[in-house]
Amino acid sequence: MIRRGSQVGPTRATRIDLPGRYGTLAAIRCRVSGQAPIALLVPGYTGSKEDFTPLVDPIADAGIEPIAIDLPGQYESPGPHELEAYLPASLGTLVAELVGKLAADGRQVLLVGHSYGGLVARGAVLAGAPIRGLTLLSSGPGELPPGPRRQMLDLAEPVLRDQGVGTLVKFREALNQNDPLWQAQPDELKDFLRERFRLTSAESLLGMAAGLRTEPDLVDILARQLETTSASCLVACGADDDAWPVAAQRDMAERLDADFAVIPGARHSPAMENPEALLGILLATWRMWLAG
Repeated sequence: MIRRGSQVGPTRATRIDLPGRYGTLAAIRCRVSGQAPIALLVPGYTGSKEDFTPLVDPIADAGIEPIAIDLPGQYESPGPHELEAYLPASLGTLVAELVGKLAADGRQVLLVGHSYGGLVARGAVLAGAPIRGLTLLSSGPGELPPGPRRQMLDLAEPVLRDQGVGTLVKFREALNQNDPLWQAQPDELKDFLRERFRLTSAESLLGMAAGLRTEPDLVDILARQLETTSASCLVACGADDDAWPVAAQRDMAERLDADFAVIPGARHSPAMENPEALLGILLATWRMWLAG
């Protein structure tokens, strides 16, 4: 049976702050004793650390210490005003610095990036992040392809530039009034999602949107970096992903010589839509990497 997750579900994780070049990075962390490996979880566009809530306790129960972050400008993390700072390469350098700090005492780091966070995680690896393995979750080889999600970026940009996040919140709220899936959500979750979007900076939304429109295909460069560093790789996506096509993600996995997995009953957010199936794939793959 598939049990959907929620960003406001219960968890043993503790809210913490981590060092970052633009101020502290808001994070949630579920401590595991000893020199346990770390899973660093990086969210996507308009996301936050809470997008990994259904995963953190089971990951910790498996003996791996999960740390999920807000990227700069997202929700509870401050960010810069320069839009270029939110491109995958720039954010990737920041994440690489964080990985270096987490790995400084000899602990192995498993880096996970969801959607835009996958492009950022790729940027971290290309910036020299010392990782044991990379998981690209519902992410693609480059810019977001044409479709409804890219169309929404185009519609939102002039509103963000001219009127700010507050007006876009009202626009989203009007659209949600006609969305039965949104209306069926618990009030607690709807309140959280509204507040998260309201607190996300316009600069991060604009900068990440630019990255989603312009990021080049760097798969072959990434493949060479992974081979050089002997880091393993997994590409996984929902069976009905509506951002990057499943076929494009399968092709990316082949080019990376990576494991590839499709999560049934999921679209673009497997951690929410089928966390049990996603966890089965992640934990089995990570155990294999760590034992190697």
